[in-house]
Amino acid sequence: MRSSRSLRALAVAAAAALALSACGSDYPLGEEQRKAAENSTSKLEGIISGSGSTAQGPAMDAWIGGFRVLHPKVQVQYSPDGSGAGRNALLAGAVQFAGSDAYLQDEELEEARKVCGPDGALDIPAYISPIAVAFNLPGIDTLNLDAATIAKIFRGEIDAWNDPAIAGQNPGVQLPATRITAVSRADDSGTTENFTEYLHEAAPEAWPTDPSGSWPGGLGGENAQGSAGVISTVTRTEGAVAYSDDSVVDESLGTVNLKVGEEYVPISAEGAAIAVEQSTRVPGRGEHDIALHLDRTTTAPGAYPLILVSYQIFCSGYEDADTVELVKTFGQYVISDEGQQASADAAKSAPIPPTLAEDARASIESITTLP
Repeated sequence: MRSSRSLRALAVAAAAALALSACGSDYPLGEEQRKAAENSTSKLEGIISGSGSTAQGPAMDAWIGGFRVLHPKVQVQYSPDGSGAGRNALLAGAVQFAGSDAYLQDEELEEARKVCGPDGALDIPAYISPIAVAFNLPGIDTLNLDAATIAKIFRGEIDAWNDPAIAGQNPGVQLPATRITAVSRADDSGTTENFTEYLHEAAPEAWPTDPSGSWPGGLGGENAQGSAGVISTVTRTEGAVAYSDDSVVDESLGTVNLKVGEEYVPISAEGAAIAVEQSTRVPGRGEHDIALHLDRTTTAPGAYPLILVSYQIFCSGYEDADTVELVKTFGQYVISDEGQQASADAAKSAPIPPTLAEDARASIESITTLP
């Protein structure tokens, strides 16, 4: 169960430790930030804390840095503890916002009313990224694979790289007989939820297991903590393969081209953006909650449907008016063209589509002070 009391207690402890930490420098971005601070007319000041998605980590660093240039007296703190930990921290009232690669589930929405007021919490799309299927096979940069083959690899049903199911999609590639080591996330992860959702919807016979933020037990392989952890494991293990936010995958690893329709589509921010444009709003949500249902079986030309839409989750209301102003100003910066460009430069993410960005701005603006 995603919202266990024990996880909630750990989230509170982690958030408390985060709140006690301070920046080592008044101007961590250096001379540019110092000059901006001296010339800034912003009167906004205070501290807000968040926790959550490791996939958002590089983008969050860019957002915090850019925001502090504009508002040098504001300190935004973020601890990349994983999406599940971030949601738990928000629902415990330990942080002001969460980063999550999965939107709040119905039980979490109900629980949010205890902390965030009668309208609960808001899922705001902030970060769009393709999920890479990355592998360590020296001399091989890309492989073509369909969803069913990927599913069988991660279930341990295909255990060697020269298996006919892989070779048949990659004529001319000299595949070794190296044993496959599938690496999954050890923590409750929105990346895992998006990856298993893709497999379940695109190849239901090969992946009958329901999507979940926790990796299914009994499948073997290895696991590691966070996006960086799984990629580190793959990098030092020849024959290994993992799923991860593309921002932490470098050129030392190969990546999979996904079969979409009759074509194999390479991983890219542009392909992720095309896939998001095929999405629809999750029904039954409040006016300002923008949880998205992603079409994992799209055949739109150029679409890369193995993606995550990572959310900034805010309360719909806060007791303190100053907190409302800080949260809204930071949230609007993240969604702005400047903020989206900062994350694209730092993390290879795709910009939020214009219509979706407009809805997100309206949702952030709706955040109010609780009576």
